[in-house]
Amino acid sequence: MPQHIGSKWRKTAALMRSKPLRRLIPETVRYDRARLIKMLNRYAMVYVKPETGTHGKGVMRVAQDGRNYRYQLGKQPRVFRSYGDLANDLAKRVKGRRYLIQRGIHLLKHNGRAFDLRVMAQLNPSKKWETTGIIGRVAAPRKIVTNYHDGGTLVQARRLLSGHMGKSATSSTIRRLEGVGVLAGQAMRNRYSGITEIGVDIGLDRSLTPWIIEVNTSPDPYIFRKLPDPSVFRKIRRYQQAYGRK
Repeated sequence: MPQHIGSKWRKTAALMRSKPLRRLIPETVRYDRARLIKMLNRYAMVYVKPETGTHGKGVMRVAQDGRNYRYQLGKQPRVFRSYGDLANDLAKRVKGRRYLIQRGIHLLKHNGRAFDLRVMAQLNPSKKWETTGIIGRVAAPRKIVTNYHDGGTLVQARRLLSGHMGKSATSSTIRRLEGVGVLAGQAMRNRYSGITEIGVDIGLDRSLTPWIIEVNTSPDPYIFRKLPDPSVFRKIRRYQQAYGRK
């Protein structure tokens, strides 16, 4: 079976060893009270996420908005008048578990809802990394995470991107994302030799810069059945069966 790495901290560290990927990774630090205020002062908006976990569970968006501080978990934001009040409330949420703080990226939107892109990269039968699928994930209304399992909608990547750029730029962006998938697969396998597939979650900001938000080492292949071209899913499953994933 392919190797699974649960720790987002360890996965980020593996990607940071790749020079071309390093500049695509939002600054990420381990959570504590002092680091949170430092990151908020630097970026105004950050994500606080459990070091382990899937489907966007427990992910919070924390922002400094003028004199107020706010965080959102689920649909309803909470507002605080001081950093101390915010930090005390977050401490109850964190409860001694390991969390990370990641620079917040203001994602592009589709019909007013944020989206990112899941890039599937796999070790092909020739033992080369190949990007085998890209699909867009649009957040549910008022949600801060795009995950399909948390109410997100799956949409063709080209359709999402074409709302923000022309046809030629859309094609070149997709090619670039495919290249990022290959580089991320190589970086992860260089560190963890049992890895044979990854799902890279990439968000584009308003300047159309791609950012690697997260890497999943046990990506769900079945979301690619939502694409109109069935050959994408068939290839993904063929590769998985070749390296022993059921």
